[in-house]
Amino acid sequence: MNNSSSVVFLDLASLDKDDLDTSALRQRSAEFKAYPSTAPEQVQERIAGRTVVITNKVVIDDAAMQSNPALRLILVAATGTNNIDLVAAERLGIQVRNCQAYGTPAVAQHTLMLMLVLITRFESYRQAVKDGAWQRSSQFCLLDYPIAELAGKTLGILGYGELGQAVGRLAEAFGMHVIAGALPGRPHADRPELAALLPQVDVLSLHCPLTEHTRNMLDAQALALMKPGSLLINAARGGLVDEQALVDSLRSGHLGGAACDVLSVEPPVDGNPLLANDIPNLVITPHSAWGSREARQRIVGQLADGLSTVAE
Repeated sequence: MNNSSSVVFLDLASLDKDDLDTSALRQRSAEFKAYPSTAPEQVQERIAGRTVVITNKVVIDDAAMQSNPALRLILVAATGTNNIDLVAAERLGIQVRNCQAYGTPAVAQHTLMLMLVLITRFESYRQAVKDGAWQRSSQFCLLDYPIAELAGKTLGILGYGELGQAVGRLAEAFGMHVIAGALPGRPHADRPELAALLPQVDVLSLHCPLTEHTRNMLDAQALALMKPGSLLINAARGGLVDEQALVDSLRSGHLGGAACDVLSVEPPVDGNPLLANDIPNLVITPHSAWGSREARQRIVGQLADGLSTVAE
C-alpha cells in the first residue's frame, strides 16, 4: 500500500506503553491517527473515511464496516481475530490481516518461569520471609514447603506448534522429558490422546487455541486423571480449563499446583473462582506473558509490513 492510505489505530494504549517505536506506521501512511482506546459507540465515527483500521481488541462488526465504504484493510495487532466479523469483511472485499509468532520467546520464558515458581514453592517462601518465619527459624534455612526439581520430570504439551515447541526446547534444557499430546477433535497418529497423556505427566502446559473441541477440555474428570501432585500451566486461553474444577482439585490436594496467565473472562471484573485467596500453590498472572517490549515491537513491525505490502 502506498502513502495514500489513511490509517487509524483504535486502541494503541493496549500495545504501546510509551516504550515502542511506532514511526514506521506513520511513515507508511499518508495520514495516521492513533487513539489510546475506543469505546464501541465511537468506532463508526473514528473509522469514517479511513482506508485502513488497526485494532487490537476493539470490535469491528458488519455495521462498522458498512458505515465506511472506503475501508479496504483491517490490521489486527494480535493473533486472534475473534473481534472482527470475518464473514462481513469477505463479503465487502475488506482484507483482514493478523500478527503471528511475535510473542514466542516471551510466552515460552513466562511458561518456564511459572513452572519454576510452582515447583520451588517460590511464592510460599517469599511470603514466609515477609512474615518473619525465616527470622524466627532455629536453623540457617527454611524448608517448610516441599521443593522439587524439573530435571527428570515429564512435561506434557497440548498445542505443539511454534510456541509449544519453544517451550519444549526450554524444558529439555532443564532435563525434562517432553511428550506432545493430541488435541481433542484432532487425532494424531504419533501423539497420545488426552486421557492417555494426563496420567503420564508431572507437568501439563497448554498452548492450544480455544475451539468447540478444546473448551473446558480440562474438566473435573480430566483433572482427576492427572498424577497426584502434578502441575498445570495455562498460558493459552482461559476457557480451556473448567476453573471451578481446578479450584476444587487444588483445594483437595490432588493437584500440586497450577499457574494461569489467562482466565475465561478478562479482565475479571465480576470475579473468578481462581482469584480466591485460600487456594494453595496457585499463581495468577494478568495475561502478561506475551507483553515483553520486544514482542510488542515485533507487532508494530508486522503492522508496518501489512501497510507496505498490500497493493492499492
